[in-house]
Amino acid sequence: MSDFSIAVLISGNGSNLQAIIDAIANQRLPTKISLVLSDRETAFGLERAKKANITTRVVNPQNYASKEEFDLALKTVLDEYHPDLIVLAGFMRILGKPFVQHFNQQVINIHPALLPAYKGLNTHERALASHAKIHGTTVHFVTESLDDGPIIAQSSLIIHPDDTPESLKHRVQQLEHTIYPLVISWFAEKKIAWLADGIYFEGKKIPVDGIKANGSPLSRG
Repeated sequence: MSDFSIAVLISGNGSNLQAIIDAIANQRLPTKISLVLSDRETAFGLERAKKANITTRVVNPQNYASKEEFDLALKTVLDEYHPDLIVLAGFMRILGKPFVQHFNQQVINIHPALLPAYKGLNTHERALASHAKIHGTTVHFVTESLDDGPIIAQSSLIIHPDDTPESLKHRVQQLEHTIYPLVISWFAEKKIAWLADGIYFEGKKIPVDGIKANGSPLSRG
């Protein structure tokens, strides 16, 4: 087992968390999960973590007078576990500048669209409404701006004529469950670097729209 550790932040079902847990169990991901942290006590992802004997914590935003106090509470809990990487997996809150700066270049997120298209919510509905032909998912560094950090990798699919928001969500989640463990493994293997002029993979600068990792856990586009 690698000494590289991650903390996973969730708000709901935790399907990407489960994909990460499974990848570790199958020895495809050389890391350990030191903490699963949620902003909701009812998040099903907490049950997934407990089943895998992973430490869980809940920081309820309703217990804090401001977003800044909530962010500080998150930071305080995470600092107890010293993760090498913080992985947002369906965490439905925007993290403020002090939090992001404290964990400088240590926070990543997965977004269900090909950024910079469809930032924010309801990405599948918006992709269908705009008659997009291609859709997918993006793994990116987190900054204080919503869904705006440097892109690390993307995985895409062709939208079918009969796709619905639900079918598209299901198909995109299948991509997510492959690409997120893959990108985390790159961090564990120290293949990713965020330098002043961009993102580098194994010492080579990657395009601004990231590495293309379509379907295969070994693909680099």
